Amino acid sequence: MSRTNKVHRAKGSAAIESSLEMPASNEAQEIVSVKLHLTETGGTAESFTVTINSATDPAYDTIIFSQDMNTVKDLMWVPDQPIPVVEKDAIDFAYTNTNSRTYGLEVIWRKAQCLL
Repeated sequence: MSRTNKVHRAKGSAAIESSLEMPASNEAQEIVSVKLHLTETGGTAESFTVTINSATDPAYDTIIFSQDMNTVKDLMWVPDQPIPVVEKDAIDFAYTNTNSRTYGLEVIWRKAQCLL
């Protein structure tokens, strides 16, 4: 089974409000890694979050990762175990970025190894 990695990127210096919508298919997808680089540490107690935004119902929205960026400049998150994301769900990446740090966000994802 082929599991080609795919990449989602975003960059800027305002708030991070990036979303990755899963493709319309019957195959679950999974996050491989999330990388975030700021030009300087965040400097304010604000969290970078990764949330599964359910296409089914907001009751199923789930924050799967959160990191206070106050003293962080570079972040690399690799999930301990596969996190399956199903058809039409979105993965939202958010960070208020009050201090307007220039950022680069890169997310690697692929088809999950097993079906749900």
